[in-house]
Amino acid sequence: MTEKTATISFSDGSPALTLPMFEASLGPDVIDIRTLYGKTGKFTYDPGFLSTASCGSTITFIDGDKGELLYRGYPIDELAHNCNFMQVCQLLLYGGLPTKEQNEKFTQLVTHHMMVHEQMQFFLRGFRRDAHPMAVLTGLVGAMSAFYPDSMDLLDAKTREVTAIRLISKMPTLVAMSYKYSIGEPVVYPDNSLSYAGNFLRMMFATPCEPYKVNNVIERAFDRILTLHADHEQNASTSTVRLCASSGTNPIAAIAAGVACLWGPAHGGANEACLRMLDEIQAQGGVEKIGEFVDKVKDKNSGVRLMGFGHRVYKNYDPRAKLMRETCHEVLGELGLANDPQFKLAMALEKIALEDDYFVKRKLYPNVDFYSGIVQKAIGIPVPLFTAIFALARTVGWIAQLNEMISDPEYKIGRPRQRYIGEKHRHVDAAKKS
Repeated sequence: MTEKTATISFSDGSPALTLPMFEASLGPDVIDIRTLYGKTGKFTYDPGFLSTASCGSTITFIDGDKGELLYRGYPIDELAHNCNFMQVCQLLLYGGLPTKEQNEKFTQLVTHHMMVHEQMQFFLRGFRRDAHPMAVLTGLVGAMSAFYPDSMDLLDAKTREVTAIRLISKMPTLVAMSYKYSIGEPVVYPDNSLSYAGNFLRMMFATPCEPYKVNNVIERAFDRILTLHADHEQNASTSTVRLCASSGTNPIAAIAAGVACLWGPAHGGANEACLRMLDEIQAQGGVEKIGEFVDKVKDKNSGVRLMGFGHRVYKNYDPRAKLMRETCHEVLGELGLANDPQFKLAMALEKIALEDDYFVKRKLYPNVDFYSGIVQKAIGIPVPLFTAIFALARTVGWIAQLNEMISDPEYKIGRPRQRYIGEKHRHVDAAKKS
């Protein structure tokens, strides 16, 4: 609790109201408005909830002005350089980095639960082969809730932990299955001898025809993609998972809702949109035409948008982008793609964005979507699957946020209010009745 308060005065003659303020350990303090309606009969109005804290959280902190991202207090760059995704999962789920013994136990547990029920393949075959991977993934995750009816008890911590392991372990398998189905290849089962990232790459790209060896550089790159996308505060999909779970629904179904929300191009589809932008520039002439494209971006009346640059939250360089940039150049070098026309185009666009006064003054720096899209395409992941990879990475964050909400003694079912601006009372007259 705190002794800080905020006083609201009203111009309509209503008496002033004093409300408590709560301090945050980092970031803005919050004004507690829970008694506002009861005392004044008024709501606050905040479309998009841009100025509203929907919860208290200990998981992730973003300082958009400084370009800072913390998981449980740890800077993202330290985690990316010193930890793998399995360690980050445990940090988000349990609040601290694991010991060596804890990490080995958790990793083994996840690895040995990566297989999915064989009947999931029959469910998969109900989709058209050309269905968008996010449509397929939303359905597959939702279907998983039918296979685990014992996951319904949200209030039981042990049940939630078992559900968390199931989701984290099986999500790579579901994503890879959807890809294999779309190209008509047989499903590749997980291999318990491989890492989490290595297992996914094998399930994606191996075939029964020949042995598959995981490239260590690509494996590290994919692991970093997962780490950088593991959680990102109260974004649209995370808020969706919290709101859905607040009704007491099956947590697996709540994660399926998060997948559906992430599908949107304004959210998880941003890296897909970025690659499509590069394709369009390439089709118009590539690097030689990049100046014309940039001129159109600067012209507000052109309708041309620069995808993969700037961020709604970060008003400085996206800290994840710096890390993904390192990985991007490592991957391109490893695969001999530094001279690939599209990747040369991407690097030319990056150079302009980092040096041109127009972009520098507006802080339109390359964001994580710009680099992660390039890396994924270089690895061989098809563009439509990018958002599914995002969902795979974000699953642990969604689960951590769901668990935190359920454990909060103040949590209630979500029920946003509205400002009604429709018709007032009307009546059906006799003529309309007849």
